Amino acid sequence: MTHAMLKGSNVPLQATTVRAVLRWTPGQGVPDVDASALLLGPDDRVRSDEDFVFYNQPRHPSGQVWRLGKKRVAEGLTDTIQTDLSGVEPSVGRILLVASADGVAFDRVTWLRILLYDAAAADAEPLAYFDVKPETGQETALICGELYRRGEGWKFRALGEGYSNGLKGLATDFGISVDESEGADDPMSAPRPDPAPPAPAPSDPSAPSQSTPDQPTPAQSVSAQSVSAQSVSAQPVSAQSGSAPPVVGPDQPTAVQPLPEVSRPLPPEQPTGVPAQPAYGYPQQPAAQPGYGYPQPAAGRSGYGYPQAPAAAAVTGAQSGYGYPQPVTGAPDPDFRLPPQGPQFLGR
Repeated sequence: MTHAMLKGSNVPLQATTVRAVLRWTPGQGVPDVDASALLLGPDDRVRSDEDFVFYNQPRHPSGQVWRLGKKRVAEGLTDTIQTDLSGVEPSVGRILLVASADGVAFDRVTWLRILLYDAAAADAEPLAYFDVKPETGQETALICGELYRRGEGWKFRALGEGYSNGLKGLATDFGISVDESEGADDPMSAPRPDPAPPAPAPSDPSAPSQSTPDQPTPAQSVSAQSVSAQSVSAQPVSAQSGSAPPVVGPDQPTAVQPLPEVSRPLPPEQPTGVPAQPAYGYPQQPAAQPGYGYPQPAAGRSGYGYPQAPAAAAVTGAQSGYGYPQPVTGAPDPDFRLPPQGPQFLGR
């Protein structure tokens, strides 16, 4: 069962060999983290400088505490300290597990966690874990936890105590002598031998292989050609030759050019209707008005005391005579004979 621990809590350890793993998430601007251990005597101080296990002194002289180094795992980067608790000298009462960030504040370290494993159990779940969070964010070194004796056994306590003066200041507080004089042989001032391992190369066979800048890969050449084709097709029509039509890709619709405007003459102005002019000397006949008490004739005005001429006379435009029929216009009838005029004209 894995114990999720809070700051100040503790858990007993049944394992004799414990692996303490510091794990964090790398990223842009995230510093490299180093794991180290301090073996403290009865007075809570180191017995000598040899009780300091770190990157330039990775193994304790007793051989019971050593640093395994850094690894890259699926969750991020790790740095590990392993301890054989059964062989630790009786004068050692506490073992501090420390994380340092090489002079960079821990507010830039994301998801820092310490996990405890039973080193004798392969592929086992962690015994406990503690998410280490700095209190001020300006800490450059942190005591993540400690292994300490309790009777005949050992326990682990989650601490999370920070130092703003780095790993050197923390080690000095617990009795490590740091000679800062010129020319002194200080193991802490030596360069760190094992930086974080680089990310592994992708195992995908379809990933493009690396090449020199002067020799692009085939995939890059194809993409460069496609970019060139896109730039040609993206040119405006005005930049292309007037005799050649614009380049149109297979997925681009052909642009519809608008028809040129043609000026057409306006239709001739139609003359307005000519109103009827009045006859010379005669007033215009108004529309027929109803007679008072008498029906209106079919057409024209009624003659005074005489019947109206037939419709044919109206058609031909002949005016009615007063009491006599209208003469017939046109060519004379050849068969026309006058009627007898009286007995005096009859032949004897």
